[in-house]
Amino acid sequence: MNFDQLMPRRQEQLTAFNRLLTIMDELRAQCPWDRKQTMESLRHLTIEETYELSDAILEKDLPEIRKELGDIQLHLIFYAKIASESGPANERGATDRFDMADVLNGVCDKLISRHPHIYGDASGQRVVADTEEQVKANWEQLKLKEGNKSVLGGVPGSLPALVKAMRIQEKARGAGFDWDEKEQVWEKVEEEMQEFKAEFDSPEGVDPERAEGEFGDLLFSLVNYARFIDINPETALERTNKKFIKRFQYLEEQARANGKALNDMTLAEMDVYWNEAKTI
Repeated sequence: MNFDQLMPRRQEQLTAFNRLLTIMDELRAQCPWDRKQTMESLRHLTIEETYELSDAILEKDLPEIRKELGDIQLHLIFYAKIASESGPANERGATDRFDMADVLNGVCDKLISRHPHIYGDASGQRVVADTEEQVKANWEQLKLKEGNKSVLGGVPGSLPALVKAMRIQEKARGAGFDWDEKEQVWEKVEEEMQEFKAEFDSPEGVDPERAEGEFGDLLFSLVNYARFIDINPETALERTNKKFIKRFQYLEEQARANGKALNDMTLAEMDVYWNEAKTI
């Protein structure tokens, strides 16, 4: 890569970034709404913007991705601006305040320290990492050296369960705890399926708590198999959600066009429209 060729555009990027920082300063000083915001009040808006970006990515809508990235960048700068204005004193009397320079330098330092195969380790020696798996394994080991007590400690507790299952399994794999072959994982899926079905065949009746537990085990094993065959389960399920919505809305439209209400239709009648939707 010729970095010299990137410099003119890099300067434009820095100018645009500085423009946004300046606008944020002005809004925080002059706009009643922006002055009122706190990290807590922005939190749910940031989550909403993140999901909007996720939708745009799944739709492969580049203009929308560009827009949503701008919205998220604004939120990141907003948090840093709030943090630069005040911060609680720590035990030594200093404050915890920071600004965007601290944020960016912090992530730069982390990237350099966690890529010793590019920048070298603390002694200047390059670590060998010729494959993606080696890079991931090194990354997890470095995080442990940095003070993380558990490989799984970096998995946010607030993640949606499906995403969290995927991250847990990825991190366990980085520590060497994983199956060798996908066939072994599929055998585990089938085992969990049988255990789940057995809950409903019990002569003692269904124990809701046990059934829920077995269903959770089944989902976890399916996520594991998806990971082995390079399918992101969250993306796969969301695409199915979107496909179902599109077909169901077609069903609703066709029913209305024919003067029918869904509640008054038989399943066989609805299947006609549903099968039509599958061909579109």
